[in-house]
Amino acid sequence: MQRLTPVELHALLAAVDPAPLLLDVREDWEFAYCRIDGSVNVPLGRLPEAAPRLTRAAPVVVICHHGVRSAHAAHYLEQIGFAEVSNLEGGIDAWARQIDPEVPLY
Repeated sequence: MQRLTPVELHALLAAVDPAPLLLDVREDWEFAYCRIDGSVNVPLGRLPEAAPRLTRAAPVVVICHHGVRSAHAAHYLEQIGFAEVSNLEGGIDAWARQIDPEVPLY
């Protein structure tokens, strides 16, 4: 599993078209409160049922609050055959602090 800092992810999103899938594995209420634009919400507990609907060959960046749940999700996705999976280090919290101060902290 690759790890991306918020700065690296921000640069990647500006440079790559199409952008990687931003897979946010936080709970629905967390995602409703704040998110990175363009991200898709699949709470960690529902990932096994949703994973078959995701494209295994496309790059995926997994996001959570601080990077722990997303690391578990990224490892799971790799184990089931996803080719290119990255974890956002520090999660949405680090993204808000380093890249987008408009994203609320919680």
